[in-house]
Amino acid sequence: MLALRNPHEAYRRVEFDARIASARPEQLVVLCYQELAMALGSAVRAHERGDNQRRSEGLTRALAALTALQLGIDNGAAAASALQAFYAGLRRTVLGCVPQFDPALLLAAKRDVEDVAAALGGGVDRSILEES
Repeated sequence: MLALRNPHEAYRRVEFDARIASARPEQLVVLCYQELAMALGSAVRAHERGDNQRRSEGLTRALAALTALQLGIDNGAAAASALQAFYAGLRRTVLGCVPQFDPALLLAAKRDVEDVAAALGGGVDRSILEES
């Protein structure tokens, strides 16, 4: 199945899966933020190249990362309602870009995600955000 994808995507997926397997729970949150930021950036770059399939894949990966983050919210935590609102807003932004793609909105969302990741102390590993 990986052979059907481009080599960079296959390598990225294997590297991401390895990071998940060795991560502690708090690191998984940071990994989800990294995946979300990368997926948003990937969708924008694909749009700039006119690659609708890759754009759709980026949006789909962003939604998957958002779903994981939403499912991981501890509803008893003080920040739970703020996180739920943040994720719901991100989800609306991503879904809104399916019928009417707006790269500026996605780039703003990507910056917000990177800011939250940095506040969590994990930052966003810029090396995994670059695609060929």
